[in-house]
Amino acid sequence: MTKVPKYWVKAKKYLSKKDQTLSKLIKSYESPSETILTSRRDIFFSLCKSIIGQQISVAAANSVFLKFKKKCKNKINAKTVSKLTFVQLKSCGLSKQKVLGIKSLAKQTIEKTFNPKLINKMSDEEAINYLSQLRQIGRWSAEMILLFTYNRSNIWPIQDIGLLRAISKNYKKKYLPPDKFVSLLKKRFSPYCSVATWYLWRSIDPEPIQY
Repeated sequence: MTKVPKYWVKAKKYLSKKDQTLSKLIKSYESPSETILTSRRDIFFSLCKSIIGQQISVAAANSVFLKFKKKCKNKINAKTVSKLTFVQLKSCGLSKQKVLGIKSLAKQTIEKTFNPKLINKMSDEEAINYLSQLRQIGRWSAEMILLFTYNRSNIWPIQDIGLLRAISKNYKKKYLPPDKFVSLLKKRFSPYCSVATWYLWRSIDPEPIQY
């Protein structure tokens, strides 16, 4: 894991001044043991975890991922995954589409038709479009990668159910919260939407998310 993003402290001060609700949330998680957004800087690992976690509960995703990790003998990389058969991967509890997505990712990584180093030079939107070209990676998955692996500061994943639930709960809005209100919050929280997202997530799930 790398250190906490350089912008984190500045972002907390900025957001606390901008929004009373978020200010209270930030204070709620100020304990010294607070787990902050950190990164493995391992995009292959994170992409596999993202594909595995799609459309299933956090608990189910963790269970499948542990089986996947064991099958990889704790070495989650393109070379290891490429050697695993379709049947071996499916036995972890993965759907056919997820197996194909992970196998395709391994192949593209080995062949270097997918080059994650390019992402550092891209804007958020360019990076989302680039990542979305991968099999089984859509906008939400790409945003999770930018937030967790690259620690981009201004990711506002409006397709994320957890974020929408947290907005509804903390701002006393119906579920789903109105698009107009979600857009208003994005404007208010920029350029630190990632930090706002993190604290909103914490308000509905005490277990910090990590990819």
